[in-house]
Amino acid sequence: MPHLQFDINIKANDDDKIFFSEKIKALFSEVMGTGTEHISISIREHGTFNLFIGRVKDNTEGVALVNADIREGRELIKRRKLALGFMGIIYDVWNIPHQNIYVTFTEHKGEDFHLHERYLSSWEDGEDPLND
Repeated sequence: MPHLQFDINIKANDDDKIFFSEKIKALFSEVMGTGTEHISISIREHGTFNLFIGRVKDNTEGVALVNADIREGRELIKRRKLALGFMGIIYDVWNIPHQNIYVTFTEHKGEDFHLHERYLSSWEDGEDPLND
């Protein structure tokens, strides 16, 4: 049950947030080989100078920090593809330059992810954890 957290320093409208979330769910499902119903997304908006990345010289261009809490087991190539996909969607939706986006992954055992009815098992390619 990934928790994908997007902190941005721009004001986003609700339609863009909905569109963004749908694109992110589809990307995650495709890259990570899983369903979409267990994906959690947070979008947090901050003021222009409430987020910083050392190499960004002009915060007014936009800054995005992404933290993806995922189940362990995904190869580096999948995590890299997902990170670049996040960056592409962020740019397409909010025009934040790729160099102003920083993505981190935090990996957990499946049993660290809990729903009301159960906890998740370890990740397996092609699974749908809510329907397996």
